[in-house]
Amino acid sequence: MIGDELTEAFEAERGKLEAVAYRLLGSRSEAEDAVQEAWIRLDRVDDVENLGAWLRTVVTRICLDVLRGRKVRPEDPTGPELLEQAPAIWSTPEDEALVADSVSRALLVVLDTLAPAERIAFVLHDMFAVPFAQIAPIVDRTPVATKKLASRARQRVQGTPVVPAAELARQRRVVSAFLDAARAGDLAAVLDVLDPDVVRRVDAAALAPGMAAELRGARAVAEGTVVLASRSQLAEVALVDGQVGLVLAPHGQLFLAIVFTSEADRITSYDVIADPDRLSRLSLAVLSAER
Repeated sequence: MIGDELTEAFEAERGKLEAVAYRLLGSRSEAEDAVQEAWIRLDRVDDVENLGAWLRTVVTRICLDVLRGRKVRPEDPTGPELLEQAPAIWSTPEDEALVADSVSRALLVVLDTLAPAERIAFVLHDMFAVPFAQIAPIVDRTPVATKKLASRARQRVQGTPVVPAAELARQRRVVSAFLDAARAGDLAAVLDVLDPDVVRRVDAAALAPGMAAELRGARAVAEGTVVLASRSQLAEVALVDGQVGLVLAPHGQLFLAIVFTSEADRITSYDVIADPDRLSRLSLAVLSAER
């Protein structure tokens, strides 16, 4: 049986373990389950020299099994199923906790595109500074091969802009202004960032009841944007096919992406992509503060 002293030591590690598991799995409930499983396994061992390292390794191995299992038998809704459920999950306590945990939904979406071993290597090394020599046995690679896994994952997470830095900064300024106005439900502010002849197109999968698939003109587009202000709360700026766009990902699962065309400081058109096939063809990356 686990004694009081070991219980206290475990509880002291719980927060760090859940942080690791959450970034590995993208699900708060699954992260908590992984940590609880580690607690159960701890009761089966006689002596642990470095409790923190042992627990982190066990939690990571549990998460790796979960990630590998998802490739065969996904437990969370994706594609059409997520699209059907999405209107009911725009804002939930889990989403609020996700924001408070400072893990962007955009990052979770990109991490979900990585192979399990790549995700393990990147998260442990780049986010928690775990040496490659300690990660290697978990993913059954050499330290050198593990370093390469993390490098490939880092490239996917960071992405590659297809426009010069100055243009990327301009796009970010325009898209961020649009998002801020949409979140606030500020009709005048939305109008300020739209070209008078702006066109908005939306995939059928993302259409709310009574919502038109295509709108033309700043007034119509702005009014349609303000009506959907609640959705905007879950949107985040990201790199979409190498340019600045938005992703909306309740629970860290990609629901839609928005691709913009703009001139000067005005948006001339944007497409809301929610069709699973179209989403799967997008190249998504995190837009860092440095860009």
